[in-house]
Amino acid sequence: MTDKSSQIITFLQSRDWLLGTLSCKFLAAGEYNENYIVSTADNDYVFRINHGTQLGLSNQIEYEFHVLEAVEDSGVTPTPYHYTQDCNNLGLGVLLMEYIPGTSLDYHRNLDDAASIFAKIHSLPTDKKLIRQENPPQDISKESHGLIHRYPSKYYQDVRTLLLRYYDKIMGLSDGYLKMLLNESLCIVNTEVNSGNFIINKSQAYLVDWEKAVVSYRYQDLAHFLVPTTTLWKADYRLSPQEREQFLRHYHAKSNLTLSFDELYEKTSIMEEIILLRAMSWCYMAYHEYTITNRELVHNDTFDKIVAYLNEAECFLA
Repeated sequence: MTDKSSQIITFLQSRDWLLGTLSCKFLAAGEYNENYIVSTADNDYVFRINHGTQLGLSNQIEYEFHVLEAVEDSGVTPTPYHYTQDCNNLGLGVLLMEYIPGTSLDYHRNLDDAASIFAKIHSLPTDKKLIRQENPPQDISKESHGLIHRYPSKYYQDVRTLLLRYYDKIMGLSDGYLKMLLNESLCIVNTEVNSGNFIINKSQAYLVDWEKAVVSYRYQDLAHFLVPTTTLWKADYRLSPQEREQFLRHYHAKSNLTLSFDELYEKTSIMEEIILLRAMSWCYMAYHEYTITNRELVHNDTFDKIVAYLNEAECFLA
C-alpha cells in the first residue's frame, strides 16, 4: 500500500471540498478501506478510500455515506461531509467525514460506554436507503455460504467441512428463532463492532466504522460485540460471564425495552451462534483471498489472526 497523501490533497483542492492550506497523513487501514487525516488551519478530517465491499454493492462508498447520515442524530458517530465514486483512481470511491480523536475501546473499562452507544443507535428510526435483513439466520447463513464457496477450496478442507456442517445447524435454527422475534421492531445495526471501531475520549464514546450497517434486529450488534471472534480480534480478550451480563444489563436499562432482561439475554445468546458462522466463514474466505489473489490491502497481523482462528475453528464452533 503506497502513501496517497499528495494525491489526496490534489483531489481535495480540485473539488473545493476543503479550502486553504492542507496537510495529510496516513491514519489506519482495514480490510476494505484506508483512512487518512487531512488537516486545515482550523479542523481535522478523515478522508476514506474504499477498495471493496462486504455487502456486494457497486456503490459501497455512497451506501456508507447514507448510513452515516442515518445515524448522525445519535451523536455518537462521525458527521459525513462529502463522497464521490468519481475519484481520480483513488480506489473505488472516497468519503470525507469528521475526525474524532481518542483511543480504541478497552473491554475492562468501556463496556457501559459501548452499551450506551448501541442503545442510542438502536433507538433511531430506520432508513429506506439501507439494506434490510428481516430474517437474520437465513440472511447471515446465505452470506456465509457465499463466503465459503467464493474461491476454489485449496486449503483447510477440514474447516470447510466443519463450516458447512455448522451452516446446516444454523439453518435449522431459522424458523424457531424468527418466531422469537415476532412483534419486535427493526433498527439500524452496525454488524461489525470490534474494539478498534470504537473511539473513546474524555468527553464521549463513538462508533466510527459504518461500512456494513443494515436494518435488522438489535441482537446482531449485541451478539457480535460479545462473541470471542470479536473480542479476540483486536484486543486478545475474552469477556467473563459477569462482564457479558454487565454489558447487557446496562444496554437493557438504557434502551427502555418492554422485553425482560432474561429474554434479551436468551435472544442475544442464540444470535451469537449465528454470528460465529459468519465470522469463521469470512476467515475461511479471507485466507484464500490473501493467498491466491492480488489483494489491494494486506495486513500481516490480520493474516496471522485468520490463521489462528482457522486452526481453532473446532473450538469456536463447538
